Amino acid sequence: MSKFKIHHLTKYVYEVPVRDSANQFMLYPLKDEYQDVLQQTIKITGNPQVSVHQDYFGNEVGTFTHSQPHQQLLIDSRLVVVTKVRTLPTDQGPDDAQWKAMENLKGHPAYIDFLKQEYFAALPEVGAIVEAERCKNCSPLVVAKEFCAYVFENFKYKKGITTIESTLDHIWNIKSGVCQDFAQILLVMLRLVHIPARYVSGYICPSTSGMRGEGATHAWVEAYLAGYGWLGLDPTNNCVVNETHVRLAVGKNFSDCSPVKGTYRGTSEHTLEVEVSVSYEDGRRSDETNEVARPEPIESFSKNSYRRNQEMQQQQ
Repeated sequence: MSKFKIHHLTKYVYEVPVRDSANQFMLYPLKDEYQDVLQQTIKITGNPQVSVHQDYFGNEVGTFTHSQPHQQLLIDSRLVVVTKVRTLPTDQGPDDAQWKAMENLKGHPAYIDFLKQEYFAALPEVGAIVEAERCKNCSPLVVAKEFCAYVFENFKYKKGITTIESTLDHIWNIKSGVCQDFAQILLVMLRLVHIPARYVSGYICPSTSGMRGEGATHAWVEAYLAGYGWLGLDPTNNCVVNETHVRLAVGKNFSDCSPVKGTYRGTSEHTLEVEVSVSYEDGRRSDETNEVARPEPIESFSKNSYRRNQEMQQQQ
């Protein structure tokens, strides 16, 4: 069992005061037999009332409105979370019964969303590679791990060349990006072989392994294996997820797990800074700051009203 202290600060600064800021955030870690939250405080500029509800995927979601004029918006989350070591599945060899059990999930309501693959121009090319690379006589577990390794080995980890707006075609063509891009490609590959797969947002806590994304917001994938359940796979680090990964939210894709998003009235000119600090009980600590020097991409949806897509996960 491991205990972590996590400080996650989102800071929006506007060129001139804005108002009527309505926001949604997903900063409440998931709670289950492998992860629990001992304490958490969330402070927001203007001390607005926060309403919390559970979404379709079981995530806790907070919403609030800050109607008064303000030139900056801070969302400050501090939490203590405990994670437990998982018993990981072992490969039982090429058993047709395993694949038949996976096939039976196709019509199950709990997995339909995680099996549906959206179309994009490069999908046939990805499908051809999946067919060529897939181990024909291997179990679903081995196939899932092999595709995790494929993304790790064939995509270059490079910050600053993709954004939350980057399409699957763009990511596939440049074969580069950060954790959210690696996760999106692995989702496609798993779904093409009929393994339910979902996007996960969260944090990687410091360890001796020196993984990419430590002490920062991170993204990975969970694959559903019949007879076991959801298994976390981190293609950015080519590893099976265990107690150093803290899960915030799950969904079909990134948009379902956006840490912060909302709308406001005022100038479109603003900057965003995200600071994450993760520490163990013994004081070991990792810090990450991501500052967006230029205005974040914004979509105008009415006169002087703008939509902030979210706190970017591009620092990983």
